Amino acid sequence: MTNARLAPGDTAPDFTLTDADADGKKHKLKDYRGKTVILYAYPAAMTPGCTKQACDFRDSFARLTDAGYVVLGLSPDHEAKLAKFRERDAVPFPLLSDPDKAVLTAYGAFGEKMMYGKTVTGVIRSTFVIDPKGKLQKAMYGVKATGHVERLLRELGV
Repeated sequence: MTNARLAPGDTAPDFTLTDADADGKKHKLKDYRGKTVILYAYPAAMTPGCTKQACDFRDSFARLTDAGYVVLGLSPDHEAKLAKFRERDAVPFPLLSDPDKAVLTAYGAFGEKMMYGKTVTGVIRSTFVIDPKGKLQKAMYGVKATGHVERLLRELGV
């Protein structure tokens, strides 16, 4: 099972997902038209690598928002676990829940990957930069949890 990967210039797949807020707010990608969105996909809240990545985005959040970016996290976790993750680590941006993995799959961020030398099926740590018109500026797959945000900031000139 190979997953179709997206590339710069592709239209970002639209979505409507619930976030970790208590009010269960729905986030629709189309509602972010006119803004540049950084959507990052990660395997599981409250694991060491995903915590490191979320905290790196958190620590760079002001720089990103000052530069006009919106940050959204995406995982297959349910809202309750994401809410605990947001609270525990003071994550200031929405963490979106995709338990059926439909959005992750549409973005090519769910499928076969290598883990500890074995082929497994799961979330492929990925980052997408979506321009104000809904087109992909960047589609980065298999990124590392550590150092990725700093690399992204450099590439975006932030």
